[in-house]
Amino acid sequence: MTEPKNALNLFRTAYEHRYTWDANFPGYRADIELKQGDEVYLGHIQIHPDLSVEVTGIADEDVKQSVYTQLRDIITHRKRNSFEQAHGKNKFSLGKTDDSGAIEILVEGDAMGSNYSVRGDEICRVSRVMGRMGFVINTHESLDTDQGYIASRYDVVFRNPQTQEIIRELEFEDTFEKFGNYYIMTRQVIHSKEADKLMTTEFNYSQVKLLEPVAV
Repeated sequence: MTEPKNALNLFRTAYEHRYTWDANFPGYRADIELKQGDEVYLGHIQIHPDLSVEVTGIADEDVKQSVYTQLRDIITHRKRNSFEQAHGKNKFSLGKTDDSGAIEILVEGDAMGSNYSVRGDEICRVSRVMGRMGFVINTHESLDTDQGYIASRYDVVFRNPQTQEIIRELEFEDTFEKFGNYYIMTRQVIHSKEADKLMTTEFNYSQVKLLEPVAV
């Protein structure tokens, strides 16, 4: 007999298969070019070994904050947390399986009202409701590293959870390159649609250099 699928084991396997930076991650610095519409901004970024972020050389505070927020999002996905730290208090149950073979994982005990779908050994869908905003992330393509997967093409749809009205739609295309032992984002293109207004934003990172470990 085939052993029945277990929601906890399915989700744990997919969670632990994500690509994350290990405890020896030294941090890195890079030049950034941000393009939005006809505007271009140049600056420098640095992610320190403790995963704190520094953005310099960009005078426009809103643009500087946009770069900072993007880098914090990168860190959120690359930072290594154990399954017990992230999900140890939650209960998982199986939902529906869609035509693509993605299995819905329903969660009890999550403060953000999260549910997921797992296809193979990857999390391919995240659904959350946070107050007056709900969103769904669907992953369409991922980069298979020798140390786990990284989502490389995905979209996010924001809705009003009461009315299901679409508030904003985003499409992401992410590019990663390996520097030393670590995969680092070198480009992100975001296509956004809000109230029929279309905008494309590009983050291009060059001169990427891992930081030298500090001698103790």
